[in-house]
Amino acid sequence: MSSNPAYHNANSPYGSGDPYYSASTGYITPAPMKRRVSNWVKIGVPVLIVVIVAAVLGGVLGSRAHNNNKNASASGAADTSPTGEAAASNAASVKNAIGVYPTATDSLYLLPIYPSTTNTAAFTSPTFNPSSNSALAWPKDPFQPASPSITAVRSDRPRLIAPAYKWQALPALIASDPYLKVWNDTIFGNATAYYNLPVEKYFMDGSSGILDNAREIKMRLKAFAYVYRMTNDTKWVDRAWSEIQNAVSDSFGANNETKWNPSHFLDVGEFTAGFAIAYDWLYDQWTDDQKGTIRSSIITYGLNQGIVAINNTNSQSWGWWYAPSIHGNWNCVSNAGLTMGALAILNDDNSGIAEQILGLTLPSAVAACANGVSSDGSWEETHAYWHFGTTGHAEMSASLISATGSDYGMLDGQQPELRAHRFSTTANANGMFLYGDHFNHPEYILHQRDQHDAPEPNSMFWYDPSVSGAFWDGLPLDHFFDDPLTQWGAMRSSWTDENAAFIAMKAGKLQNHQTHNDLDLGDWVMDAMGARWFGELGSGDYNSEQYFNSDAQNAERWLYYRKRTEGQNALLVNKQNQLVTASPTVAHGTSNTTQGSSTVFTVPSDSTAFWTTDIQSGYDGNTSSYLRGIRFINARKQVLIQDDITSTQPMMWRAHTNATVSVDQSGTSATLTIGTSTLLLQILNPTSDMKISTGPAVRFPDDPATPAISPDQPNPGVTVVMINMDAGTKSLQVLLSPQWPGMSQSDFKTPPAVGLGSWTLTSHDS
Repeated sequence: MSSNPAYHNANSPYGSGDPYYSASTGYITPAPMKRRVSNWVKIGVPVLIVVIVAAVLGGVLGSRAHNNNKNASASGAADTSPTGEAAASNAASVKNAIGVYPTATDSLYLLPIYPSTTNTAAFTSPTFNPSSNSALAWPKDPFQPASPSITAVRSDRPRLIAPAYKWQALPALIASDPYLKVWNDTIFGNATAYYNLPVEKYFMDGSSGILDNAREIKMRLKAFAYVYRMTNDTKWVDRAWSEIQNAVSDSFGANNETKWNPSHFLDVGEFTAGFAIAYDWLYDQWTDDQKGTIRSSIITYGLNQGIVAINNTNSQSWGWWYAPSIHGNWNCVSNAGLTMGALAILNDDNSGIAEQILGLTLPSAVAACANGVSSDGSWEETHAYWHFGTTGHAEMSASLISATGSDYGMLDGQQPELRAHRFSTTANANGMFLYGDHFNHPEYILHQRDQHDAPEPNSMFWYDPSVSGAFWDGLPLDHFFDDPLTQWGAMRSSWTDENAAFIAMKAGKLQNHQTHNDLDLGDWVMDAMGARWFGELGSGDYNSEQYFNSDAQNAERWLYYRKRTEGQNALLVNKQNQLVTASPTVAHGTSNTTQGSSTVFTVPSDSTAFWTTDIQSGYDGNTSSYLRGIRFINARKQVLIQDDITSTQPMMWRAHTNATVSVDQSGTSATLTIGTSTLLLQILNPTSDMKISTGPAVRFPDDPATPAISPDQPNPGVTVVMINMDAGTKSLQVLLSPQWPGMSQSDFKTPPAVGLGSWTLTSHDS
C-alpha cells in the first residue's frame, strides 16, 4: 500500500481510488459509490476546478498574471533562468525536493490538503520542461506510420495504451518522479489486496446489470497485468487467468452469448475493455490455448454482441446508445470497449469481425462520444456523467494512438480544447493527463496528479513527467458556463485552502440530458470552513420503476424526491415541479481574481463574483417574473442568495443541509452547526409572511403518486431549511455568514437591498 496519506489504498472506504463513480443526476457531482450511500454527495471543498484557463479566456486577468515564456524578464533584461536540458533538470530537482504537493487527502471529501507555504520555488507557473534525458521524459514512440490506418497496428506488444517502449522507460521515470513512485507503490498495494480476494462473484443489480462486476474485473486485470510487467513474477499472470476463467465460466451469468449482459451494454463495454488489456499486456505470457479462450470470449460476448446492438439501434434495443444523437457516456464506454477488444485481437483472428467492428465504432465515437461536451466545456448529460464518459473517450483515443498511430479525430472534434476543461476534484478522470499533454495544458496534469484517484495504471503512461509548477498559479477563482443546455457558475475564495468558501448555482434546460438530470433550476451549493453547508442529494435508486424512462412533464421520474424540485435547493411555487420546457437565461460578473503561486492566499477587499438567472420559464402562468442570484460579499467571506419573484401562488424557499439547525424566536434567522463550526442564516428586510422552518427531506404528504412508483430513497440526517412566503411580489434576500475563526461581529457586513437586475461588481459595496 502507498505510505503517502495523500492517496487511498485498497483498504480505504473508497477501495483503490477506483475512478468509476456511480453516475448521478446531480448537476455537479457524482453520486456516492454503490453500496456506500452518504447523506449527499460532497461537491468540491474547496477545490472544484471548473475554470477555463488563460489560453481560452484570452489572457489571465486579475490580481496576478503570469507568462510561461521565460526568455525575457518583465524589465526587459535578459532572463538568467535555465532553459532546455538545464531547465528540465532543475524542475526535476525541485519536484523531488518537495515531493508530492498534498500532505494528505481529506477522508470525507476526498480532496487534497495542501501545506500552508509561500515556497514559490516549487509553486510556479504551470509549464512543461522537455528533456532528452530518458530519466526525465518519455522517449519518442518509434511507431510513427506516415499514413495511419485503423486496421494497421504496430508489430510489437503491448499495443493498447502502454507500448513496450513506455514500459522500458517507466522504471527510470518512477525513480525520478515522486508522483510516479507513489502511484506505482499504490498500484502494487492494490494488486496485492485484489490478489488475496476471491474471484468476483456474479451479481445482477437490476437495471444496472452487472456493471459493478465488469468494472471490478477490469480494474483487477489492469492491476495484475501492470504488476506482472513491472516484476516478471508470473503469479500475477496466474491470478489474472483465474479472474478471466471465472468471468466466462458456466456459473457466471447466462450460459450463452449474452453472458456479459448486452441488454445493459455498458457491461459489455467494460468487460471487453478489461479482457482486451489482459490479452494485450500479458500477450507474451499466455499459452495458445489461453489466448484462444480470451480471444473467443472477446468475440462471442463482446464484438458479436456489438454487431447485434449496432444493427438494432431503436430505443427498445441493446444498441440505442449507437444512435448519432446519443452524446455521452453510453456511446463512449460501449464504443471504447468494442474498439479496444478489436484492436487487441486484430491479426490474431481470421473471422474479420475486428475489422468490421472498427469500421463501425470509430465513426460513431467521433460523431457522438467526442461531442458529449457542450459548447462551453460542460457535459451534455449533466456534469456528473462527465467522468465515466471521458474515461471511455480517453481509453479509446489512447488505444487508437498507441496501436495505430492516430486518434482519427477523437481528440479534435467539436470544441477540442474545451473537452478537457471540466476538471474537478470530485469528478476526476485520469484522462486529464492525456488531455493536458495533447492540448498543451500543464495545469490539467498538475491538478489531476493531486487527486485521490490518480494511482491507476493508465496514469503511469499518460502522465508527462516533464510537467512542473502549481495548477493554481494564475488561475481565476471563478468561472461561468453559458451553454443554454448546461448553464452554471462556480466561485471560490481559494484553490488550496481546505477551509475556503465555495459557491455554485445552476440553471440550464431540463430536457435533452438523456434523462440524467433533476428539476433543479436555481439549485445551489455552499462550502466554508471545511464543511458542506448546503448540498445536493445526488442520484436516486437506479432500479426504481420508470426512473430513466422519460423526461416529459408527467414522467414518473419526477415523482421521486431526489428528482423533484422540492428535493433541490430551489424555490417552489404552489409546491409544484418546475416545467421541463424551461429556457433560462443567465448573467454574471467577476473581479477576475487569481490566486498566484503561494498556497497562502488573502482575498483582496474588492474581490467578488455573482451569478444570476431568469428562470421564470420554469414556472407556470401563475408566476409572471422570477430572477434568482448568488454572490460573494465582504471579500468572499459572506454569501447572498436572492429571489425576486412575482406569483399569484404561495412560495417556499428550500435548502438541504446536514447541519443541526436552530431557528430563532422571530423566525427570521437560524444558526447552523456542523461539529464546532457555525453559520448564521438571516433573512434581510423580511416581510411579515417570511418565516424560517425546518423539516425532513421527504416528499410532501399531498404529493402526487402512482401505484407503480417505487419507495423513495431515504435521506437520513438531512434537514430542509424552508422559508414560506405568501403570493405577491417578493424580494427574498438570504445572507449566509460563516462564523470564521478570528472574525469579530463587527467584521461582518449587511449588504444593501439591490434588485437582481441591477447587480454589479460594486452594487453591494456600501
